Amino acid sequence: MTADSKEVQQTARVADPPRSAGGGIAVPAWLRRAAGVSELWTFVILVALVAFFTVAAPGKFFTTYDLTQIAVNAAIYLVLGVGMTYVIITAGIDLSIGSVLVLAAVAAGKYNISHGGATSGWGTVAVCVVIALAVGTAWGALQGAVVATGKVPPLIVTLGGLGAALGLAELATGGQDPAGAASNHLQNSLGFGKVLGIPWLVVLAAVVTAVFGAVLGGTRFGGHTLAIGSNPTAVRRAGISVGRHLIKVYGLMGLLAGLGAVMWLASYGTTSIAGHSTDNLKVITAVVLGGTSLFGGRGSVLGTVIGVFIPAVLTTGLIVIGVQQYWQDVAVGVVLVAAVYIDQMRRKSRERS
Repeated sequence: MTADSKEVQQTARVADPPRSAGGGIAVPAWLRRAAGVSELWTFVILVALVAFFTVAAPGKFFTTYDLTQIAVNAAIYLVLGVGMTYVIITAGIDLSIGSVLVLAAVAAGKYNISHGGATSGWGTVAVCVVIALAVGTAWGALQGAVVATGKVPPLIVTLGGLGAALGLAELATGGQDPAGAASNHLQNSLGFGKVLGIPWLVVLAAVVTAVFGAVLGGTRFGGHTLAIGSNPTAVRRAGISVGRHLIKVYGLMGLLAGLGAVMWLASYGTTSIAGHSTDNLKVITAVVLGGTSLFGGRGSVLGTVIGVFIPAVLTTGLIVIGVQQYWQDVAVGVVLVAAVYIDQMRRKSRERS
C-alpha cells in the first residue's frame, strides 16, 4: 500500500460519520442536546405556522400591519402568561385570570367614572392604575393563601375564584360594561401611543417579560419557585416556607392580571365583562406550548414568549385565510390538547432515562 493510498483511507475514515452501537449513524451530541430544548421545538412550530400562512395567503399575511397587530394582540396575553408560568412551575394552575382581570378593570373603571369619566386627568389615571394592581394582587394572594394553608387543590380554588370575581364584577355593574371607564389620557398614551414606531403596549409587555424572566432565571425567588415545583418536601426540609412562597406566586399572578386590566382599558376603553371567558385557556395553552411542565419544576419565560405567539399567529392567520371565528376556538383547543400530550410524552421519556 502506497503512502498516497494510506492518506486517502485516513481521510475517508475522518470523513465518515460516527456509528452507533447498533451499527446505524450516531446522532451528534450537539443535535441531541438541541432536540431536548423545548423552546427550540416550539420556535420551529411557530416558524412553520408563519410559513404556512404566508404561502396560503401570499401578500396578505406577514405584512408590517399584521406583525404589529399580532404583537399588540399578544401583549396582554404575554403579561398574563408570565404570571401563569410562575404558577404552573410550582405545579399549580390559575383558572381565574380572566375574571380577575375583569374585576380589576371594573374597580378601576368605576373610580374613573366617578372622577371625570373619559375626561379625567392624570391624577385619576394614576389612582385607577393603583386600584387595578391592588385588586388583582389582593385576589391572587387570597387564592394563594387558600391553596397554601387550606390544602385545597389550586384547580378548585381558582375555579371558585373565576366565578366569584366575575360575579362581583357583574354585581357592581349590573352586567353591563360602564361608559367612560377609561380616561382619554390613558387611551391616547398607553393604548394608542407609540415609541420609535412600536406601540407602548408592546414595549410594556416586553419590559415585564424581561424583568420577570430575569427574576425566574437568576434570583433566589426564581430558584425557590422551580425547587417547589420539583420537590416541595425537600424545600421544606431546607427551611424554606413553601406556603409563604405560594402566596407570593399567586399574588404575582394577580398583580399581572391587574396590569392586564390597565392595558385592556387603555386599548379598548371598556371593561368587556363578557369578553374574557377563554383567557385562561389561551394563556395556559401558550405556557404549556412554551415547554413549561404542568407537573411543575420546569419552564421558562422565553418559552412562554414563543408559546404566546403561536395562538396569536394561528388566530390572525385563520382570519386572513377566511376561517370562521368558531373554528379559531376549535384550533386553539386542539393545540392545547396536543401540547399537553407532548408534555406527558416528554415527562415519561425523562423518567425512563
